Amino acid sequence: MKLESGDPATWAADAPIARTSRPDLKVFLDVGPGKSKTETMISQKAKYALRALVALAKTGSPDETRLISDIADEQSIPKKFLEQILLDLKHHGIVASRRGKSGGYLLLRQPDHITFGEVLRIIDGPVAPLPCLSRMAYRRCQDCASEERCEIRRVFARVADATRMVLDRTTIADSLAADEQESLGKARLP
Repeated sequence: MKLESGDPATWAADAPIARTSRPDLKVFLDVGPGKSKTETMISQKAKYALRALVALAKTGSPDETRLISDIADEQSIPKKFLEQILLDLKHHGIVASRRGKSGGYLLLRQPDHITFGEVLRIIDGPVAPLPCLSRMAYRRCQDCASEERCEIRRVFARVADATRMVLDRTTIADSLAADEQESLGKARLP
């Protein structure tokens, strides 16, 4: 992955990119062996999973269910895709489904007990920039002579540790609190 900023006219026209929130910054994806041009840090499926969990967390009570179709419409998620995502989360004990008149999905755990890191690992797999840094799916890099002396590994180990720290300490409840803080801040503006 390569970061470029500045004048968009100087960016490589044929390089695959990932979108960022900054219009002056593009992330060029490393399309090497075994990688696709669409590979990014977090998948669309993971974003949908997090948005669905936030929607479920916003319900009035812990026992209140939400219909898949309501979540899909509210969050602009394809319904069939959301069904698959919620099934994955159900199999991992994050959500439950109920049938019948008051059927739908609900959180099995409180939003402050569901971390972004846990959800990303369920949906996307290991949270590591290099296979030799993965805790779940360790794999030695094919082109590495010595992990102990690898300069690249040392740098990305710090990146992985910082990323894990943020993701494993940030919960669905934290994202709701940030949303509420932002809404309060906007309401106070003249």
